[in-house]
Amino acid sequence: MLDKLKIVRQRFDEVSDLIIQPDIISDQKRYIQINKEYKDLSNVMKIADEYELLLKNIEEAKEIIADGSDAEMTEMAKMELEEATSRLPKLEEDIKFMLIPKDPEDAKNVMMEIRAGTGGDEASIFAGDLYRMYSKYCADKGWKTSVVDLSEGTSGGFKEIIFSVEGEDVYGDLKFEAGVHRVQRVPQTETQGRVHTSAATVMVLPEAEEFDVELKQSDIRVDYFCSSGPGGQSVNTTYSAVRLTHIPTGLVAQCQDQKSQHKNKDKAMIVLRSRLYELELAKKQEADASKRKSMVSSGDRSAKIRTYNYPQGRVTEHRIGLTLYDLQNIINGDIHKIIEELKLAENTEKLKELGEVF
Repeated sequence: MLDKLKIVRQRFDEVSDLIIQPDIISDQKRYIQINKEYKDLSNVMKIADEYELLLKNIEEAKEIIADGSDAEMTEMAKMELEEATSRLPKLEEDIKFMLIPKDPEDAKNVMMEIRAGTGGDEASIFAGDLYRMYSKYCADKGWKTSVVDLSEGTSGGFKEIIFSVEGEDVYGDLKFEAGVHRVQRVPQTETQGRVHTSAATVMVLPEAEEFDVELKQSDIRVDYFCSSGPGGQSVNTTYSAVRLTHIPTGLVAQCQDQKSQHKNKDKAMIVLRSRLYELELAKKQEADASKRKSMVSSGDRSAKIRTYNYPQGRVTEHRIGLTLYDLQNIINGDIHKIIEELKLAENTEKLKELGEVF
């Protein structure tokens, strides 16, 4: 472990020097990468310093106990040795997980898309419930959300809603939410009191920087149209809404959230760029998943990942067999435990894959 930390410390010293070099600062892409690596290594160094101090304290305590000339000091050393020894395994475990190579995508902001699936009006209502769940979770994390485009359901909720999330390591948490979410409950429209199953699909697209995806203007068709839905007098009177079509792939992105045509075009461009980027990323994830047989982040959008059962107050995360009887808090945004368990499962998979002996 100490040998590995020595290598990490050497890299941290290199990165600390690189981050202040003028040629790095002037290269935006490189600077962002180096700055992210610096932050990640800083976190490892904090734990590493604590770990090394703990080992030093253990050695000193053992020396005092071996000497045994001062009874009071020996007693204190025994207490310190016991405390330090019990703390050591947890620190070593933390360091192991921190030394797993980071996915560069994890630091990115995201575009999230929630679409109502099977279940008619009830599926739209459920899509609205999921949107509120994510909005509250993001607010709790201190992340900023912004609606890009939406299509409202006939009885509430959304047929589709697209929104951006900005913050620290957003994709690293929200990537686990991609897939099919099922709800089992008595719909508001049901008169017989029967439990129905409905579904909504969640897509999580890492927001692509301009240097991640090359978009030629000649490949994009731009259409302007009148906004629809809530928004005041300007709705349906000005051509502020924008639809972009990427001709080579047929991918479409649109935005009508802003009153400004220019702002809508900028937002739609971010969505289009992210969708193109996600296409390539999905191929990579599928290849990675087939190599390590991962169920946690397989890149399979059609995979049923979670069930929200209202009669039993139960949420089941199918990928890791986790069941929590805390549906009300979870649907109100408290999905922290689920995401942490999924991250732990993925990191455990990666550790096995690395097969490294610490």
